Amino acid sequence: MGFGLDATFSQHERALNLYAERSEILANNLVNSDTPGFQARDLDFKAILSNASAENDLSQSALKTTHSGHIQEYGTSNLSDQLLYRVPMQAAIDGNTVDGEVEKTQFSENSIRYMATLNFINHEFTKLKMVMNNQ
Repeated sequence: MGFGLDATFSQHERALNLYAERSEILANNLVNSDTPGFQARDLDFKAILSNASAENDLSQSALKTTHSGHIQEYGTSNLSDQLLYRVPMQAAIDGNTVDGEVEKTQFSENSIRYMATLNFINHEFTKLKMVMNNQ
């Protein structure tokens, strides 16, 4: 008899993976803040997570594909295809679109969300252990 742990934690697992990927993207932006012509990138976290949830729902349904191109399997999409260019508040002379303050703010927010998700998962496991120990 299963407890449905995969259904409970799969969304949070995907969120953690996206937060980690976004941290790398934002760090790359910060590192290249002085590179002439560098275009700052970011991803639309909510859209990607929603698409991943929808794809996961489809993969768990009774739908069967007759051709590998009909429905994309979950996890096979490349996040680099979904990267967006950040529009700068003020254009730089050298064509660089990185705004250090914006990138630092986004990086900090992303880190906080990552830690909040980890804390939520930890809390859920703590509750499960209490239930299993009859406390």
